[in-house]
Amino acid sequence: MIALIQRVLEAHVTVEERTVGTIGPGLLALVAVEKADTSANADRMVERLLGYRVFPDDDGRMNRSLVDSGGGLLLVSQFTLAADTAKGTRPSFTPAAAPDVAEELFNAVVTLARSRHACVETGEFGADMRVSLINNGPVTFRLTA
Repeated sequence: MIALIQRVLEAHVTVEERTVGTIGPGLLALVAVEKADTSANADRMVERLLGYRVFPDDDGRMNRSLVDSGGGLLLVSQFTLAADTAKGTRPSFTPAAAPDVAEELFNAVVTLARSRHACVETGEFGADMRVSLINNGPVTFRLTA
C-alpha cells in the first residue's frame, strides 16, 4: 500500500460539481492499493497516516503527528501511484490491485482511520475527482505499508 501525503492548509474533492470531502489544516493522502496488500497493510497505513510526524512543534521541528495537531485527514483513492514506470513512456498498472480488492482495502483504511481519528473525509472511489489543495510547506512524503 502506498500513500502520498501532503501537509495542507485546506483540501477538498469534488465529483461532478459536488463537494464530497473537505478539510481544513491537516493531511491529504492519495492512497493506492497493490496486489499483495492485505488488511494488515491497511492497519499499518492508518498507523503511519495518523502517527507520522510532519507538523511543527513549538521550535518549528516536524515533531507532531496528525493526532497531535488535531488536523483533518482527507483520503483519496489513486491507483496510479501503484504504476510501474521503470520502462518505456507509458505506465503499467500491473502492480495495482484489482478494483474490487482495492475498494475493499481502501474502505478498510477509511473505517480504521475514522475509528481512531475525529476528522476523516474521503473522495469517491473510482470516480473522476477534482482534488484541490493548498500545500503547507510544501511538505510531501511517500509512505508505504
